[in-house]
Order: sequence, then structure tokens, then C-alpha cells
Amino acid sequence: MDPTLQHAWNVAPAEARAIQERLRVRVETVDRFDGPIRTLAGVDVGFEDGGTVTRAAVVVLDSTTLQPLERVLARRATQFPYVPGLLSFREIPAVLDALAQLRMTPDLLLCDGQGIAHPRRLGIAAHLGVLLDRPSVGVAKSRLIGTHADVPDRRGAWVPLHDGEERIGAVLRTRLGVKPIYVSSGHRVALETAVEQVMRAVTRYRLPETTRQADSLASAPAHARRRGHHRRG
Repeated sequence: MDPTLQHAWNVAPAEARAIQERLRVRVETVDRFDGPIRTLAGVDVGFEDGGTVTRAAVVVLDSTTLQPLERVLARRATQFPYVPGLLSFREIPAVLDALAQLRMTPDLLLCDGQGIAHPRRLGIAAHLGVLLDRPSVGVAKSRLIGTHADVPDRRGAWVPLHDGEERIGAVLRTRLGVKPIYVSSGHRVALETAVEQVMRAVTRYRLPETTRQADSLASAPAHARRRGHHRRG
């Protein structure tokens, strides 16, 4: 998988924010798929060697059986500093390296991070989806922005996540008695479809299998530092 749109990555934070503002107008939050959703790709990122090496993992699953079909891993030197709201600039270059190794093109990308539930409506899932012009969804463990009501303690229950009057995502309870997760459209996927596809990938764990399996690959060496200590941007 190669991007259809490119831009510089090693830029100053102010320019990175300007790039986000330019790209956000390209985001589509309605369903536009090329056909049936037969394959799902989980995308996750970890870091090694004190954050100096970015480690990106992609795992492609059959959307019905959730059996893994392909697993790829890429490492590259980390170029961009940790800046809240700009994590895609730190992480996507390695993700693109991993995606370029895939033999198949997944029908839907489920990214560990935000879609449009982001201050500039361009979290990693939206950013990646726009660059590739592929359907994508953000699946985050924590909230970056927005407010919401309490989520009923029922599998599959969700409430809207709002930033002011704008609905930017869903707060989804994947299992009874566990913390909800934060789902948002990335690109070419409506919110209701995003929630549906995430739930299709949930088994007996809080996180969908896409996230679980990509996370396992991204953090495989014991010394790999997970980015989960920070809010996802």
C-alpha cells in the first residue's frame, strides 16, 4: 500500500499543525468502500531504545473469522518529537514503511489512536486514511478531547462523543464491566459503521482483535516502550 498524497514529515510543530489544517478538509466521514469488507488491518506503534526507534506493526485479519492473514513490522529512526496532537508526524512514517510491505490491500484500517476525535480533526487514523485514500477508523483506549454521557454497562452500548455541538466519535462499551473505548471515523467511514466494524472484531477482550494483535507485534521485545502512557493524538 502506497500513499496517494505525500507531504514533508520532519517539520516544525507549527508547520505540522498547518499541514493538519490543510488535510482536514479532505476527510470523508461517510461510507465509501470499494466493495465488501473482507479484511481488517490493525495498526499500532511502539518505540525502542528510549524512543529513538519507531516500531510499526500491521496485522491483517479475515473480517469474519478474525484469523490473521498477514503480519508486517517496520522500524525506522524516530525523527519527530513527542508533541500532543501531533503524534501522527512521529508515527506515520514507520506505519507507511510497514504498509508498503503488505502483499494484500486490507479493506479497512483500524488504527490504535484517534480519527477525527482530535483538536484539528486529524488524528492518526484520519491522517493515514487521507494519505492512502483508504477507509480507516480510530480506536483509542483513552479520550483526547470531547465530552460524553455515561455509557450503559451493556456490550455494544455507546454514546456520542461531542466537542461543543459537533459529534466527533463514540464512546463504546465492548464488554460488561470494562472501561469503554473511543471510536471515531478516520476516513471514508461513517461513525455508525465504524462502531459496527469495531464490534465485529471484539471477542472476549476489551479491545478488538485488530488492536490486540497489532499491539502484541508492535511491543514484542520486552524493552519496547509503549506510547499508551500518553493521550493519543
